[in-house]
Amino acid sequence: MTIHHTDVGAALEAGISPRVRALVAEMTLDEKLAQLVGYWVDQGDEVVAPLSGEKVTTAAYTDATVHGLGHLTRVYGTRPVDPVERAAWLWGEQRRLQTETRLGIPALVHEECLTGFAAWKAATFPTPLAWGASFDPDAVELMASAIGRSMSELGVHQGLAPVLDVVRDARWGRVDECIAEDPYVVATIGTAYVRGLQGAGVHATLKHFVGYSASRAGRNHAPVSAGQRELQDVFLPPFEMAVRDGGVRSVMNSYTEIDGVPVASSRELLTDLLRRRWGFDGTVVSDYFAVEFLRSMHGIADSLGEAAQLALEAGIDVELPGPDAYPHLAERVASGDLPEAVVDRAVARVLAEKEDLGLLDADFSAPPQSVDLDDAEHRALAYRLALESAVLLRNDGVLPLREPGRIAVIGPNADSTDALMGCYSFANHVLAHHPGVPMGFSLPTVRDALTDRFGEVTYAPGCAVEGSDTAGFAEAAAAARDAEVAIVVVGDRAGLFGRGTVGEGNDADSLELPGVQRQLVEAIVATGTPVVLVLLTGRPYALGWALDGDDAPAAVLQAFFPGEEGAPALAALIAGDAAPSGRLPVSLPRSAGAQPYSYLHPLLGGPSGVTSTDPTPVRPFGFGLSYTSFRREGLAVDGVAASATAEVRAGDAFCVAARVTNTGAVRGADVVQVYAHRTRASVTRPLAQLVAYARVELDPGESAEVRFTVPASRLAYSDRAMRRVVEPGEVELRLGPSCAEVDEAVALRLTGATYEVSVDDARVVDMEVRRAPSP
Repeated sequence: MTIHHTDVGAALEAGISPRVRALVAEMTLDEKLAQLVGYWVDQGDEVVAPLSGEKVTTAAYTDATVHGLGHLTRVYGTRPVDPVERAAWLWGEQRRLQTETRLGIPALVHEECLTGFAAWKAATFPTPLAWGASFDPDAVELMASAIGRSMSELGVHQGLAPVLDVVRDARWGRVDECIAEDPYVVATIGTAYVRGLQGAGVHATLKHFVGYSASRAGRNHAPVSAGQRELQDVFLPPFEMAVRDGGVRSVMNSYTEIDGVPVASSRELLTDLLRRRWGFDGTVVSDYFAVEFLRSMHGIADSLGEAAQLALEAGIDVELPGPDAYPHLAERVASGDLPEAVVDRAVARVLAEKEDLGLLDADFSAPPQSVDLDDAEHRALAYRLALESAVLLRNDGVLPLREPGRIAVIGPNADSTDALMGCYSFANHVLAHHPGVPMGFSLPTVRDALTDRFGEVTYAPGCAVEGSDTAGFAEAAAAARDAEVAIVVVGDRAGLFGRGTVGEGNDADSLELPGVQRQLVEAIVATGTPVVLVLLTGRPYALGWALDGDDAPAAVLQAFFPGEEGAPALAALIAGDAAPSGRLPVSLPRSAGAQPYSYLHPLLGGPSGVTSTDPTPVRPFGFGLSYTSFRREGLAVDGVAASATAEVRAGDAFCVAARVTNTGAVRGADVVQVYAHRTRASVTRPLAQLVAYARVELDPGESAEVRFTVPASRLAYSDRAMRRVVEPGEVELRLGPSCAEVDEAVALRLTGATYEVSVDDARVVDMEVRRAPSP
């Protein structure tokens, strides 16, 4: 073996330890490149990533690891393996890397963890849209901490979550992986997830950096035509907060191209912005096969070697899931096309991450002998998030069902476990390829939970989620006519790439409920029996027919894939054991033709006299009903109330205060929402933009004062010179239950010179709740 000692000092960034510098200097080029790739040991014929069936790494595992290995890819999350048995294999494999490779560096193990640790027998939590609907960053942080604890126990070091894509088009299949259509909600809840996971010793990975959710017509991997202002003001802020305030340790690139430039090859995004401007000093990993896609899908590289060089020079440190392109970097170095110093820089980042995780000194002598991946803490957190995230969209008084009498439970999702989980749950992502393998943990269906809560119910599926078969309608209608209330459970079935109705690769050209489910609901409503419609979905559907009018169901309850405790939580809400408190994290669309849509639209993005179409959603962002009522009042800015105009210098923080009172008869939670409306600016602005929010639990008659300390950056936007600024001028601050409703408003005048916001400015609104006796 020939060892080439290189002068790495000038190539490596500040903050790299002497130990890592010495390691890089000692490594051969083969050893360096081995640290820049993963290996997917278990990948077979199952399609669990885009085109994975066609692009499985062909190199033998023993050959691929002879010089060491950067990552082991999804050793728990590719097929159902017993966690303890797999841990014994993993510990042994790490010992082999320590003893049988020259430098003895273990591999970093990464797994998916979007709705929980994606492993057999592990807890499954609500999908990210439900996190957004909860408006509860604290609960999300606790959930992520529990997920991280399970992963750490089994030797996993990095989790491929959270997804910080801002929802722009409900037709996109990956909406169920997203948190909200508002960047600040995405940022605060996503950053809470980062803190929870990393607090448990597992590095979080932000994805998909950046702009992925703006793909044209909601088609996966489609080009993105977003301008720089939309990038800066909508898509980038969640990532910036997670980097600057959350201290995230890893970032994953987006598959997409933006204005013709694939993100995987964008030095401007992956290096100039992410590292130089924001100060990110972790590792950037490729989304699966994204480096090879520069050649085969984007057509900007002639060879794997050229694709690898484009990605590496742009700033992608690690190629995942396996060594498809990066091994070809050896040819680029040998030809002189690629300076070895560029390789050294990426290797140093990978080794620094391993050093930070304790991998360079890890002891793999004692694998775990037992683990509980679905303990009481997991289930309690899953229940809390499921309960807090269900959104009551309509209620004519039928809910709660205090004394329901005979209940008919109807619909294709009523007795389905799959319908409770998102596409990145282990069950829908992996177990779907292994029929007959048990779930490995308790997962009651809605039918089960309603039976447990109310006693015997009559059940009829009525139809399937997909397809045109209406043969079951008659039985379902008969069951409804014989009941005093019918609970009809419809919606999605999550899957990947054509398997299911929503999820990665399952984009839609219609936002009607799949199959004949709408017809089923209408048939049950026509029986005259009161209908409670329960939606288990991964995207918002066009539900105007079910929400307004004389022929609508009596009540409509929306749940976004609520996870393993979703059914008991829904049963509790239906029974009135708790009051619904979820709020819509996405607008409910009027139709597919109104897409793409965001509540963050300027005047001409809504209805007007110059167009015959109306994109107004049937329920707005932030909307949600309860079994109680709330009064919001006393809105003031720095002590100035609605009768006067508050004045604040354009670069200064200010305090927004309001009082909320539970005026009903049961305990409930309100989500206090403060929006800004800019009357004039140098560029067009949204009619309403969320500035701050707070989830507040109150007993009947109880009041609380909510105080927000709002940094200047919450009113910033990109001016004509593309500077993030707070311009002087008039702003109206609005207090209300959604983006479309105003309880009170206060005028705010920003004074002084235009203030340019820097990365060092505060981004997070500090919030304090002061409970007080009712007036």
